Amino acid sequence: MNRVRQSGFTYLAALFLVAIMGAVLATTGVVWSTSQQRDRERELLLVGKQFRDAIGQYYEHSPGSLKKYPETLDDLLKDERQLATRRYLRKVFIDPMTRTNKWGVVPALGGGIMGVYSLSDDKPLKTGNFNDNDQYLAGKTKYSEWRFIYRPVQPKNPS
Repeated sequence: MNRVRQSGFTYLAALFLVAIMGAVLATTGVVWSTSQQRDRERELLLVGKQFRDAIGQYYEHSPGSLKKYPETLDDLLKDERQLATRRYLRKVFIDPMTRTNKWGVVPALGGGIMGVYSLSDDKPLKTGNFNDNDQYLAGKTKYSEWRFIYRPVQPKNPS
């Protein structure tokens, strides 16, 4: 009879240990997943800035007085509008959220692409505390609302 009680106690202790290990592993998984999402958000902000800067350089280096946005993202890889070929990006980046090279594009009024955004509808962890150039991203509820747009600086009117 004593032997049966001991094996029952050992069985309960083993079950308790498995339950604790499961809870620890689940918590570790959540922390790891959150950490990975934060890393992908940082990468999205970096890639978005590089797209915005490349679109701005393409626009500002338009030959002649008429400024134009790129027609496609591939135009940023090789700009042959001038005598010397210019490259504003080395490659079309992978969207860290969807893990594809497909991006949403923000069309410019006069034609072309003035910005890009992720096609992910996932909810961002980061909703505030953005740097000065990205303050407009605060409070957005989906990554697809994080729009990286180049807007030319308007000259000030002397008054």
